[in-house]
Amino acid sequence: MFDAWSLLAGLGMFLFGMFLLEESIKALAGRSLKTLIRRFTGTRGRALLTGFATTSILQSSSAVGLMAMAFVGAGMLALSNALATLLGAMVGTTGTAWIVAFLGFSVKIDHFALPLVGLGGLGLVLFGGSPRWTNAGKLLFAFGLLFLGLDYMKNATEVLAAGTDLAALPDLGLWIYALAGLVLTAVMQSSTASIAVVLTAVFGGLIDFRQAAGMVIGANVGSVVPLLLVSIGGIPAKKQTALGSLALKTGTALIVMPALPLLSRVVEFFFDPATSPALAVAAFHTLFNLVAVAFFYPAIPPLARRLKEFFPERRMVLARFIPNASPQVPEAAVHALRNEVLNQLYLSLRYTAGRYGLQPPAAETAEEEEEIHYYDLEHLHAEIFAFYAQAQAQGTEELEALQLEPVIRASRSVMNATRNFYDLRGQVEDLASDENEFLAGAGRGLKERLAELRDFSERLARIPEGSGAPRELDALYRTAEEADRRFIASCAEAVAGGAIRKGEVTRLLMANRLFTQSARMIVLSLKGLAGDPDPSPGTARGAAEPVLLDPDPD
Repeated sequence: MFDAWSLLAGLGMFLFGMFLLEESIKALAGRSLKTLIRRFTGTRGRALLTGFATTSILQSSSAVGLMAMAFVGAGMLALSNALATLLGAMVGTTGTAWIVAFLGFSVKIDHFALPLVGLGGLGLVLFGGSPRWTNAGKLLFAFGLLFLGLDYMKNATEVLAAGTDLAALPDLGLWIYALAGLVLTAVMQSSTASIAVVLTAVFGGLIDFRQAAGMVIGANVGSVVPLLLVSIGGIPAKKQTALGSLALKTGTALIVMPALPLLSRVVEFFFDPATSPALAVAAFHTLFNLVAVAFFYPAIPPLARRLKEFFPERRMVLARFIPNASPQVPEAAVHALRNEVLNQLYLSLRYTAGRYGLQPPAAETAEEEEEIHYYDLEHLHAEIFAFYAQAQAQGTEELEALQLEPVIRASRSVMNATRNFYDLRGQVEDLASDENEFLAGAGRGLKERLAELRDFSERLARIPEGSGAPRELDALYRTAEEADRRFIASCAEAVAGGAIRKGEVTRLLMANRLFTQSARMIVLSLKGLAGDPDPSPGTARGAAEPVLLDPDPD
């Protein structure tokens, strides 16, 4: 007799196994996978291979898609390369279907699932003090639980199929099965789990190969639902990525459905759907995703252009001073440019601190400006340089040209420092959340240094002219240098005392080096604006009068 609870229990174990599997892989290799996506997606071809590789490891196209969407939103990944990553992920996610089809239906599950559960469970209990061993135990336990759940589902569907007259069931049509696969994936939020259900059903005889193929096509489309949900209310770049994924997967379904008879014959050349239905469905899953790559890879650039037209990026106007000044009047141009770079510094540090999750100063009210993005700061930097170039083209006097040079250098320093902080965020967040107490403290310390730098710079921008700005800058420089020395000394003590491994110290020192360099660049930019080109304290200063940020540019 069919036992619905066995089917439900099997589905629950399978889903929980998939959840534990993804969590353990993220913990063991999550940082490496993020780095892989961030660094090895510079071209469409590399992005395609990276999407395939990361999804083959993680076995979650949704997780890879969400990472790609985050990098696009942060301006670290071009839209066309993100779409190529998603296209590669469509092929990479077919790996689980092969594992399930081979091990789940061709090998007796008890022979390997129970040892995995046993070893994994013992590892979790006996080695719980070590994060690496804990996650390794969780990985083994997840694999075992996943296949035990599959075994429960397989047994339940075999009983159901034995008591059902399949010939008496109506032919609902291929599109209905595709819709069923889409809904099943959307509800379970996992195309891997829904395809496992399809494999179980086709192996048990509840559905035939053609109906299973329709459900797999629908499941492929349903896997885009998490991306669509995350993009709601997001910035245009995220909406472009989610809609691009939807276009790729819907387009694949529209191409593959009419071509199903042809693709079925290709599958039959390798696997007989009558004798090896699960392997045949797994082969079909891989085949139609390879067809998607062949069709859509060349079409990615025009698709990306259309998506950008459909969801144009909003460009925030951050410039406050140079729009109201004329580059043809040298004195006004120098004054406006200096104030604009101070505005650039203020906005850059405010944006950076927000990215690091730092709370704004208590003095700031809730009536804040619109959210700033990194590309807005890049645009402001470009505007400043364009204004500088226009001022230089007016045939300025030598003295005026000398006044402009430190200002434009200050703008470059601010942009470089912002980029350093931007690139370091992932490393600092990983440090701050590390289970090692010293590493977590180091991450929190770097955040505190950033908050101090932001607050100090904002206070400095409001000091009246002639009230000791150079002395404040000397103090800021000494604070940064002292923090650098303390950090290096604490790392040396931690390595000597065994608090951290030797391999960790390079990561810490490089993060500290970039933080210190960025602080020095901030000091350099402020000293240049104040008429003091020497970034080190205690030296002779220029005669130029400090120009500080005017709270009212009008």
